[in-house]
Amino acid sequence: MPVIQRFWGGRWAVACVVFVVGEVALRLYWIAGGRWGYTACDRTALVDPAGGCGADRVEAPPFWSGWGALGVGVALAVLVACSVRFPGRSTAAGSWVAATLLMVVAFPLHLLFEVPAALTGRPSDWRDLGARLALVTGGVLFAGLANSSGPPRRPVAPGYRPVPRWTRRWAYVAVALPVAGWAVPHGLWVLGVPFGISQRELDDIHLNLSIPTGVAITVVPPLAGLLVLGLVQRWGQQFPRWVPGLGGRPVPRLLAVIPAGVVALALITYGVLSVAVFVGQLTAGDLRWSDVWEGWAVAATLLVFLGWGVSLGVTTTGYALATGRVRPASRTPASRREPPVGSTAAGASTTSTLEDRSAHESR
Repeated sequence: MPVIQRFWGGRWAVACVVFVVGEVALRLYWIAGGRWGYTACDRTALVDPAGGCGADRVEAPPFWSGWGALGVGVALAVLVACSVRFPGRSTAAGSWVAATLLMVVAFPLHLLFEVPAALTGRPSDWRDLGARLALVTGGVLFAGLANSSGPPRRPVAPGYRPVPRWTRRWAYVAVALPVAGWAVPHGLWVLGVPFGISQRELDDIHLNLSIPTGVAITVVPPLAGLLVLGLVQRWGQQFPRWVPGLGGRPVPRLLAVIPAGVVALALITYGVLSVAVFVGQLTAGDLRWSDVWEGWAVAATLLVFLGWGVSLGVTTTGYALATGRVRPASRTPASRREPPVGSTAAGASTTSTLEDRSAHESR
């Protein structure tokens, strides 16, 4: 393994160990009876979210918050040790799986909506948001470990590498969907227009959300979606000249691929699960078709999330393919090889002689 790759692999491994030790220590603290950083808001009514919804009254944390998470932490520690001791494709694949699982559990799509709402004054469970941010950080760290512990790779070709045309088309879809399918209806609801929903649902929205929170929830997702254009533009591969200290330098490939892939995975997961719940409610009779037609904008939002995730995933794939490693140059057949420099004059002289002989015989 090259020295540079081994150097960065060691750094990623140390960072992963710090993450795992922190998570394991926190779980042991909860198992021992401590409740700092612990939240019960996912299992109780959202009352006093700043205090963890009565977390201090929980006698014992559930399995996956306590012993189950502790076992996962031990498994991650073993994976880090194997990545350092036996680097290669197998351990790299294990680290990629760990990164993906951590990202799925973190569900960063929740952060995309809850953080702006919390910053505008809506009561939020900061313990839950902090735990999700920690898991996202762990996912990024294990992705870096996977990238550095794999087999040696050839360097990336310098300069801008255009993406395929189909990647650009999917990128425009990924930008348009959150604007047309999310910002437009939510903006109308903030303005008091019952677009695609009943007046009762509109009143509930205004009762539970303040105007600043509604504006933040409406504006942030489409603004974040504009970052998708970086996957098909030059500034997604090279920092603009006006960026201090980084202008003109190449953008690290994982800096674009990992966040975009994580958000795409979260959107697709949320869309599939939401559609499954929606179909289950219709099948069980808990939801009537008349209610669906009355609030069709809410049901359409589920498809928006699914389409947004698919388009972002395809765009990310196109970016990853375009900015991939340099392929080894193919061997040129002997018949197409250029003649040696010294034989150019001889070849030209031979050709001229053959042409003169052919002209003499034709006379």
